[in-house]
Amino acid sequence: MFQKTKLLSFLYVFALIYVATLSVASADHGLPDFTKLVESNSNAVVNISTTKQQTVRSGLPPNVEIPDLPQDGPLGDFLEKFFGGQGPHEEHFNSRSLGSGFIVSDDGYVVTNHHVVKGADEIIVKLGDRRQLEAKIIGSDPRSDIALLKIDANDLPVVKLGSAKELKVGQWVLAIGSPFGFDHSVTSGIVSAKGRSLPNENYVPFIQTDVAINPGNSGGPLFNLDGEVVGINSQIYSRTGGFMGLSFAIPVEVAMDVIDQLRDHGYVSRGWLGVYIQEVTRELAESFGMEKPMGALVAKIMDGSPVEDADIKVGDVILNFNGQDVTSSASLPPMVGRVRVGEEVKLKIMRDSKIKTVEVKIGQLPDTDRPIVSDKAEKTSDGVLGLDVRVLTKDELEKMELSHGLQVIGVLDGPAKAAGIRKGDVLQLINGEKIETVKQLKEVVEKLPQGKFASILIQRRQGPQFLALKMPNTEE
Repeated sequence: MFQKTKLLSFLYVFALIYVATLSVASADHGLPDFTKLVESNSNAVVNISTTKQQTVRSGLPPNVEIPDLPQDGPLGDFLEKFFGGQGPHEEHFNSRSLGSGFIVSDDGYVVTNHHVVKGADEIIVKLGDRRQLEAKIIGSDPRSDIALLKIDANDLPVVKLGSAKELKVGQWVLAIGSPFGFDHSVTSGIVSAKGRSLPNENYVPFIQTDVAINPGNSGGPLFNLDGEVVGINSQIYSRTGGFMGLSFAIPVEVAMDVIDQLRDHGYVSRGWLGVYIQEVTRELAESFGMEKPMGALVAKIMDGSPVEDADIKVGDVILNFNGQDVTSSASLPPMVGRVRVGEEVKLKIMRDSKIKTVEVKIGQLPDTDRPIVSDKAEKTSDGVLGLDVRVLTKDELEKMELSHGLQVIGVLDGPAKAAGIRKGDVLQLINGEKIETVKQLKEVVEKLPQGKFASILIQRRQGPQFLALKMPNTEE
């Protein structure tokens, strides 16, 4: 009996120790507790509502009059109700939108997204203590989607700024904002990826998360577990208009650089190289003699650009910018954009399978890009590479800002079609050789190695682009 009691006591103590161990393990490896983070930072997050006056035209079309009808008749009531007996006229109404923001200084500077306040006639900032204050725009930058506001208040709670560079994929993050107008809603998730490039957003290496972000969250802060702002929630990817697990935030370093310039100058000055670039594919890497695809391929040098006086040529691959490796073409624009205008930087490039270093003085990014236009000219066709091509006139080349090239007017089955060449493209270079005449095109193609990839530079309305052209192996 004594032995049985002793055994039961031992098993009881062992069970207690085991349960305690499981509790500690759960605490160490379970979900984080966000309560203190929210309590410390919630009051520095604000709701932003905007009002914009819209104008619409209404009424009957010109020269159409309402005939004399009995006032108590159904047709007369209909016309009077919907057209008011008036001809075309303008009607004004106010549209409203919601967003989020956060306070970065105790004297009333507030950060939000550019698209939240774009075109607003009135901006109201609602504070955590329920005060509602009118804000003015200090500056707004469409390229980074950052806006800086100012409200007339003092001794305000402020957020603590962290570093997006220290973020790691898989790390917990938290958002506070006003989705659909629900103030100070808290959502959490993890960092899904870093350095994301989105269409038409070349100067922001976005942080991708799976934090639930919805309309109204825009401009709100993204926190790390230390309660530091590491990003500004800006966009979502969605096929429905609502959250689908893909959210994108502007890194705080990018945002603060813009904010400082907006506060000091009211506008943002960005660095500019003046080159069109594209991704280096596996096939292009092979044609350039590279071991693996990386870097940014220079597809065009713009007139008046900073690199015109530097040793940079079309076909060069930029591998390193000012000490930073260029892993892809998308990673280069944010690097260049953060450099001050007039600063000299070093670029490591690959040309003809050789590495060299060049120096470039950074220029200022222009406000607009000049469009590429095209026109028609007398046709001269040839079936080389499965293509029909024509010679461009001097006027056409000038309009396209090109010095040479043949325009594609038809694409047949063959190597060119497989490479992705389309009708309207202008052939400019093949393996670094200029294409100016049909005869020259034939001569260059005849020299291409069979079964190997060759680089071909074409010009489209969207800009220049390198393609990988593979010649068939006729010996097989």
